[in-house]
Amino acid sequence: MTVSQTQPIELHYWPTPNGWKISILLEELGVPYELKLVNIGAGDQFRPEFLAIAPNNRMPAIVDPEGPGGQPISVFESGAILQYLGRKFGQFYPADERGRVEVEEWLMWQMGGFGPMLGQNHHFRIYAPEKIEYAMTRYLNETHRLYGVLNKRLDGRDYVAAGQYTIADMAIIGWAQGWERQGMDLEEFPHVKAWKARLEARPAVQRGLAVGREEREKLQLADNKAAQSVLFNQRAR
Repeated sequence: MTVSQTQPIELHYWPTPNGWKISILLEELGVPYELKLVNIGAGDQFRPEFLAIAPNNRMPAIVDPEGPGGQPISVFESGAILQYLGRKFGQFYPADERGRVEVEEWLMWQMGGFGPMLGQNHHFRIYAPEKIEYAMTRYLNETHRLYGVLNKRLDGRDYVAAGQYTIADMAIIGWAQGWERQGMDLEEFPHVKAWKARLEARPAVQRGLAVGREEREKLQLADNKAAQSVLFNQRAR
């Protein structure tokens, strides 16, 4: 299926593992998109205009001016965005039910585990003002377990699902960028290491990971107490 996109898709984004999922897919699709940076360290995610499309005050989100029936549609939650774009453009998301279910299994695995658990690991090891040994050990061990699950899955496979490169790979690769800060040793997970190198050799993945890189470098979250306060002490507004 070939679908043309004449107007750019708005990408509301900050360069994080969840944001990279969508920048990588848009680069792979080669469709026009307009970058709308959401500086999460400055609190842009709480602005009313952003909450109108992302009520959970989390990026990424998109606005597609050429949505179903030719009418605009906004989509929040990175997994939902991947599925929407995969269906719309008929790429990186199999049309056959067995292949699609397999992709969805690994997409949900990432959304429910290889993301939240790695994020908690990172938080308690790097950013938490109090080093809580129980929390650090718990999330480090769960991160290690999840890398082991991924490594076993990739034994004898080039990609995680449906025998092809899909949105499931795109969902996972951004989180695997932080393996060192997550306390992992990729030499323990040779199939993950090979898969990671395979994906990172793709020009679109390189471009997707580079979107907004200079802004990420400016933030320097580890030394920015004001940004940490915004990110880690959020309240409903």
